[in-house]
Amino acid sequence: MLTLGKGLPCVGLFFLGHPVQCYYSTVTGYAVDRGIMKQRSSRTQLGVPTIADVAKESGYSPMTVSRVINGEKNVREATRQAVQDAVTKLNYSPNLAARSLAGAEQMKIAMLYGNPSAAYLSRLLVGTLEQARKSHVQLIIEQCNTEQDIVEVFQDVIDSGVDGIVLSPPLCDFQHVRDLIENSDVLSVVVANWSPPGKTSVVRIDDVEAAATMTRHIIALGHKRIGFVIGNPEQKASSQRLEGFKLAMQEEGLEIDPDCVVPGLFTYRSGLEAAERLLDLAERPTAIFASNDDMAAAAITVAHRRHLDVPKDLTVCGFDDTDFALSIWPELTTIHQPIADMSRAAVEILVDHIRDRRSGRSRRREDRLLDFTFIRRDSDGPPPL
Repeated sequence: MLTLGKGLPCVGLFFLGHPVQCYYSTVTGYAVDRGIMKQRSSRTQLGVPTIADVAKESGYSPMTVSRVINGEKNVREATRQAVQDAVTKLNYSPNLAARSLAGAEQMKIAMLYGNPSAAYLSRLLVGTLEQARKSHVQLIIEQCNTEQDIVEVFQDVIDSGVDGIVLSPPLCDFQHVRDLIENSDVLSVVVANWSPPGKTSVVRIDDVEAAATMTRHIIALGHKRIGFVIGNPEQKASSQRLEGFKLAMQEEGLEIDPDCVVPGLFTYRSGLEAAERLLDLAERPTAIFASNDDMAAAAITVAHRRHLDVPKDLTVCGFDDTDFALSIWPELTTIHQPIADMSRAAVEILVDHIRDRRSGRSRRREDRLLDFTFIRRDSDGPPPL
């Protein structure tokens, strides 16, 4: 079951083709969107009793039925009995539901997020949802917009009795958040671009090498004056991607003009401002490498405003390979970061850690490095003559 903290909708997330606004049940396969339920077609086609049938028979809502099936404690005994009677009468007994009704202990994890990129966030949450469903765990999702939020939310989820937490950037970049994790007894995994010290496991890519790979490609096209848009300075990925850019430029003996390295925040708006700044230079760069796709898409927008052809007049490249990369024209040359696979791996590692702890087995922290992929599309070319 997916529970969205404090009633907040999961903005930008679509599951089974429908926006998940309230709740997703990993037991039943239901997505509930403002009271409209979409049931997995396979159960309907087979004529198997569904949670909607149990709800109708018991006289309670599908959400209440799912709470009973999940074995949650804050359900009145009369309600629990009515739902169990309906389950028995209809012979509704998927494996996980049967175990829950029998009193088996269920695993509950939380994922905390605060990334400003909707495209990044969508893939992150979908991967988390899919693996949570596959692993048969209850999933709580909490949004944290400020550093104060994360402190309060972290304590809230700990108090709720979660077995483990998945953290994503930029939350896992905050030092006080890392201190909270290290000083608590809760198991945790971060989806990050670096390997944190201590007991926390991590799933990541090599951002330095990925950024160097893209920069080498741009140089191979013939570009020497290359603009670089840095990401949020509070996120480790920003400094690592800048390091990769500088590494590749130094390898080729190319000078880096300080005016060609401009700040950004991993947001579309910051990309607009960065691109304007780069293209206002007396000697503008012939290529722009932005630290994520949102900012790269903004750079293409600015180029179009100035009647510059991309890639004939200006090469623009990004990083992440989110849906943004395919929704703009021309389609973006970028680095594919397997965001959904990273979040799936994070849930998988966390579940393994929890099972080991429950079994009394010790488990060492894991640092799992996934591969990135260079993706060439239509936004790059040789410099103008």
